[in-house]
Amino acid sequence: MAVMMQIKNASKSYGSQVLLDNAEATLTDGVKVGFVGRNGAGKSTLLRILLGEEELDRGEVIRSSRLQLGYLRQHDPFQPGETTLEFLMRDSGQPDWKCGEVAGEFELKGDYLNGPIAKLSGGWQTRVKLAALLLHEPNLLLLDEPTNFLDLRTQILLEHFLKHYEEACLIVSHDRAFLQATCTHTLDLSRGKLTMYPGRIEQYLQYERERREHEERTSAAVAAKRKHLEEFIAKNKARASTATRARSKSKQLEKLEDVELTVDQPTVRIRAPIVEPRRGPALRCVDLAMGYPERTIAKDIGLEIDHGSRAAIVGDNGQGKTTFLRTIVDSLKPLEGEVRWGHGCDVGVYAQHVYTSLPADKSVQDYLEYHARPGTKTQAILDLAGAFLFGGDLVKKRIGVLSGGERARLCMAGLLLSQHNVLILDEPGNHLDVDTVEALADALLDYKGTVIFTSHDRHFMKRVATCIVEVRDGRVVNYGGDYDSYLYSVNREIEEGERELQQAMAKAPPSARAARPTPKKVRRSEREIRKEMTAIERTIARLDGEKKEANGKLMTSTRADEAMKLHELVESLSAQLSEAEEGWCRLQEELEQAD
Repeated sequence: MAVMMQIKNASKSYGSQVLLDNAEATLTDGVKVGFVGRNGAGKSTLLRILLGEEELDRGEVIRSSRLQLGYLRQHDPFQPGETTLEFLMRDSGQPDWKCGEVAGEFELKGDYLNGPIAKLSGGWQTRVKLAALLLHEPNLLLLDEPTNFLDLRTQILLEHFLKHYEEACLIVSHDRAFLQATCTHTLDLSRGKLTMYPGRIEQYLQYERERREHEERTSAAVAAKRKHLEEFIAKNKARASTATRARSKSKQLEKLEDVELTVDQPTVRIRAPIVEPRRGPALRCVDLAMGYPERTIAKDIGLEIDHGSRAAIVGDNGQGKTTFLRTIVDSLKPLEGEVRWGHGCDVGVYAQHVYTSLPADKSVQDYLEYHARPGTKTQAILDLAGAFLFGGDLVKKRIGVLSGGERARLCMAGLLLSQHNVLILDEPGNHLDVDTVEALADALLDYKGTVIFTSHDRHFMKRVATCIVEVRDGRVVNYGGDYDSYLYSVNREIEEGERELQQAMAKAPPSARAARPTPKKVRRSEREIRKEMTAIERTIARLDGEKKEANGKLMTSTRADEAMKLHELVESLSAQLSEAEEGWCRLQEELEQAD
């Protein structure tokens, strides 16, 4: 495999904090790598270095001459009044049919494709940016927490695309389910070193657990051996009859080497609030309508959540999940109906509108001590603060100088020290690394109270949720199945949509695309045209191979139903081949005009 990018002897520090210490790694053509490491380890810093936005203190990053980097932009590159299709054509320089084809991979069709981008929700605008990124045909994608703030449907669409994407990827994410589905290799950054593991994230985590257990067993055995030798020497060195043996044991002791445990920091352990379990309904919504004076988001909501449940609120971005949470905690007044909490419910909230209004003049430790249940020992408070990355002198920091991510972690730590018997959690896994998310899931499984939460992390949702509440198309209802059932239904809808898109593309006459007007744009260079021609040639070769394979099966099939399906597949592939070949001919004409 060709090397796309090589990191050699890389060192980077901020003051006394060492992020990279002679780190080395190689990214090769076509390999999808999940990039993991604890918060603060330096993952985002390394991405900025790879993008050329920061410099190494020492070492180098060697880039292939054919490297085409793709990075998901966080800012909005749209122009006023621009439609999705107009933006994609302007940004990529690709024809409308190509832009429509890639946009279709993310369900950007109809009004979503031809309407103004400004009217799309943040989640749909992210889909537009993803389509734009891929239209530039990068051969190395850098994705930094791509599933943060993406709804489930968009995550699955991106996952489906990446599974079939033939180029290399480096993906930073704490979402284990996403990494497991998309990445075949795992790159770990810890203690300033980069380690490439040739396997998926679950295999890597299992390997790490086994490695640490082996180190701990070996260390314990060495410690026991050391103690035994020291005791023998102490007892026998003064007696003439055993002094020789004692000297022999002393030499053994000198040769005995301790096993260094390679652990970044103590394993994260989070304790859930200790509350008395209760029975009956914790929350009841009666004829509830929610939203804003100018717009109703959902109405006729009749919903009940029992004490002890862990209810996951699911639905696409923009459907009203956060609006629902804000309504049930009275941060947003109902438009109609009412929200009733059960007797004795003590509700604690983790949400952006809460952690942005923390008391600026208090320190981290002051805040945690104020929220801790009576009798909580100072060490327990400091241990939990450390689990949320407020170790050492950081507990003395004033809240006024904390970043948004730090405030979010502090708010979560305060809730977990409290006595609330109902927890409302809006995206609790954001700003937390894999280990801390896992520890939070363990804590919530031990919790005897009620949890109502949203999350984009499928692994977390699957572990924690006991019931599913779906917000969709102006309604809020109990889904009636577990999270696996909900995932299956969303996947099925997406796959049906993909099949419909493929069928529509297959039925469309090749001339339909050729007849579409090509946008006016600056004449492209010969290099750009040849690059697109090479991509189409690869597509033609792939389609031709698939057509030959399908034809071969058709010729030998003895079942009528199978033969019919194969015949339809051959027809579809033939149509796609014709379209690709016409595209190649148009490029050849453009190339001749560029000469």
